[in-house]
Formats: sequence, C-alpha cells, structure tokens
Amino acid sequence: MRSTIVLQIARQFFRMAFQNKAVLGLTIILGLMLMMATFIGWNSYKHQQGLRAGYQQLVRQQWVNNPDKHPHRMAHYGYFAFRPKHPLSFFDFGLESFTGVSVFLEAHKQNPVNFSEASFSAGILRFGEMNIAMILQLLVPLLLFFLGFNAVSSLKENGTLKILLCQGVSWQELIMGKTAGITAVALVLYAPVMLLTILFWLLLGDFQISADDSLRLILLLLSYFVYFCIWSLVAVLVSALSKTSKASLATLIGIWLALMVVLPRATQVMGAQQYPAPSKIAFEAAIEEDLSKEGDSHNPDDPHYKAIKDSLLVTYKIDNVAQLPFNYSGFIMAEGEKISASVYNRHQQRLIATYVKQNSFGRYTSFINPYMAIKNLSMALAGSDFASYMNFTEQTEKYRYEMAQRMNTLQMQYISNTKQGEKDKPYSIGREHWEQMPDFNYQFQQSHVIFRQEKLSIAALIFWLVLPFTLLFTLTTKFKAL
Repeated sequence: MRSTIVLQIARQFFRMAFQNKAVLGLTIILGLMLMMATFIGWNSYKHQQGLRAGYQQLVRQQWVNNPDKHPHRMAHYGYFAFRPKHPLSFFDFGLESFTGVSVFLEAHKQNPVNFSEASFSAGILRFGEMNIAMILQLLVPLLLFFLGFNAVSSLKENGTLKILLCQGVSWQELIMGKTAGITAVALVLYAPVMLLTILFWLLLGDFQISADDSLRLILLLLSYFVYFCIWSLVAVLVSALSKTSKASLATLIGIWLALMVVLPRATQVMGAQQYPAPSKIAFEAAIEEDLSKEGDSHNPDDPHYKAIKDSLLVTYKIDNVAQLPFNYSGFIMAEGEKISASVYNRHQQRLIATYVKQNSFGRYTSFINPYMAIKNLSMALAGSDFASYMNFTEQTEKYRYEMAQRMNTLQMQYISNTKQGEKDKPYSIGREHWEQMPDFNYQFQQSHVIFRQEKLSIAALIFWLVLPFTLLFTLTTKFKAL
C-alpha cells in the first residue's frame, strides 16, 4: 500500500467534504453543540463541586462544634458524607445525575445515598443530558456515516471507480484514503474539544494534576479517536460493498439505530430479567430478618448478648457488670455494630453482584457494539460509572463503621458503669474528642483499578479496530467496480 496515494485521496476527500453545504452545516452545528456541552459541563462541575465541598465543610464544623455530650449520642447525631465529582466528570456525566450525592452516616444503620439530580427533575432526565461524551458517542458517528455512505458507492455510480482501479489504485489504498479523509473531518470537530477538555481539566485541578489523572485523560482522548477511526472505516466498507449510495445510506442508518438505540436498551432489559434485583423494601426486610436472628443489643434479656454478659462475668471473676474496668454498654454497642455491619455488608455484596451480572450483558455486547465499549470506558475514566458509585458507598460505610466504633470505644473508656440518679448530671465527655475524629475524605479509584475493571471494554475497542482492517484485506476480492 502506497502512503502517498492514500494521503492524496484523503486530502481530496477532505477538501470536497466541506464543499458540500449540508456537510458544512452539520459540522458547524455539531461543533457549536460540542462547545456548548463543554461549557455546560464545566459550569455544572464548578457549581456542583462547590456546593458539595461547602456542605462537607459545614458538616465538619457542626460536628466539631458540638458541646460535651455522651459519645453514644454523638454516634446517633451522625455525619453527612458528600460525594465529590471527578474533574473529568464534566466530560462525561455518566450516572452522576442518578446515583445521589450525599449519605447520612449514623450508628446501627446504613442509609442509602440520596439527593440525586434525577429525583428533582420530574422525569426530564429520561430524555438524556447534553454532554460532550453523548455527542461524541452518538451524533459524531452519524455525521461520519453521512460523510462516508457515498465515499465509494458514488464512484461506482458515475464510473470513476473503474478509472481509478485501471490507473493502479488498489482497493486498500482507496478505502484507507477515504477513511483517513473522513477521520480528518472528525478531527476538525474533535481537536478543539480535546484542547478545551485539557484546558478546563487543568483549571478545575488548579494546574495540580497527578500522573494518574493525566493517564486517565490521555486514555480517554485516545479512546474516542480510536472510536472515530472504527466508524469511519465501517462507513467506507459498507459504501464499498453496496451497489448504490441509497443502499449504503439505508444500511448505515440501520446500523446506527440498531447499535446505538435498540441494542443498549435491549441488553438492559435482558439483564434485569435474567438477574432480577430485590426491591428496596425487600432488601431492607431481608436485612432486618437476619439481624433479628443475631439478637438485639438494646435488649438486656436477649440470649446472644446475655451469653456475652455471662462470659464477661466469668472472665473477670465479678458478680456485676458495674465492676468491669470498661463501660459494659459501650462494649455491647460495639458488638452489636460489628454484627449489624457484617449482616449489611453481606446483603450489599449480594446486591452488587446482581447488578454486576445485569451489567455484564452490556459489557459482552461491546464485542458486537463498539458504542457500548466506549460508553463504559468513558464513564469509568470520568469517574461517573457504577463502579465509582459503589466505591463511594464502600468508603462511606467504612467511615460510618469506624465513626460508630470510635464512639463506642470512647464510651468504654470514659463513661462509668455506675448508674446515675435522677438528679445527677448526664455522663458526657469533652468536645475535644470530636475534633480528633478525621473528616471524611473520598479517594478516587486509581487508573490501574479502572483498567482491570474495564478490560473487556478496552479489549472490545482493540477488537473493533482490528476487525475492519482484517475485513479490508480479506474481502477486497469481493468488492466490485459496478
């Protein structure tokens, strides 16, 4: 294959593409949409992140400013944790609008993440949100199809193809040249978006970006370039295999509708039907049922905790728990917290496993649908996918458990076992203990974890990049000039 011929064909196609007023108009419209989506995403990130950081700081101040009180009361006073947005989430909103932003952390109870944007939208988010990723994933391929549907078929119809082939231009050179030309048109749209994304990403991070985040950005931008190359080559191959431009356009539109509209929704329905998840009520009822089997830490006559009491009396050789060197109620609360957290985590892991199985349908269809591959990989790199959300819930649960057990430990150390009289001042500890508890600090997943989680998506993109080139060199014998 001669690179000079390929480049010449690409340059000619690029020049002719913008001579078409329809193509020029669509390119301008998409370009304006991308610019608008970029600024919308940037402003949304600044607004949302500012609110969340501000409320998290307020929560911390209110916690620290609590007066002297009983540590168990502080455990029930609780703590709010707000999920920070990843700087790249302005590029791809993903599931951000549906997964909630904050969770109330308290002793003995695991609360869901609440206050999602979708819960306040009156259903309008079902129609989708305009963001950079959505336009690049759905609308740019449609433009590429519109550019490439007649890339070769029009040459058949006007008789030019015969002349090119007779002059020594090979099928591979022709198709690669047309593909390069279409990709170059896509870069006219994508290059400004890349530059703005890098600029805003630096601004949002105050130009203090880690190597891990840099790797995320590079892979994100590179993945979309590969995605455009795939669809450009598919468009040219379909045009080469079609007898007429009309047939080529109909085929490409059918591919777009099937792969980007029908199949994603179908895989979601299939996953939900094959692996049904319990309702919220059923999930909580199952947890309560298992907790009831473990006993009630607030009931002194509960068999499980009575056995613990008896064992302590025997171990310390005493007659009454008031003689223990630590607060008995705090010890029991710590044991109850340990049991309840274990039960909840067990049910939570089962629920997550069900959701993973549901999502596996979409992941495996990435090998027949590159749209699913780029969608999953893009959300993961932007920190707006399901795995990132679950990572947040895991970190908040760990923080909740440590907070509750810290309060139980303070009760064991500083609260007397002696019962108070009616006129006695309630037991309490100094407020300096509240400040000693660290603030909630969410840590985003590292890139190596994302690569491991999205290995199917990465493999699918590589597969789709290799497949059209393989077809190009194996099906050229079936291409016809008429």
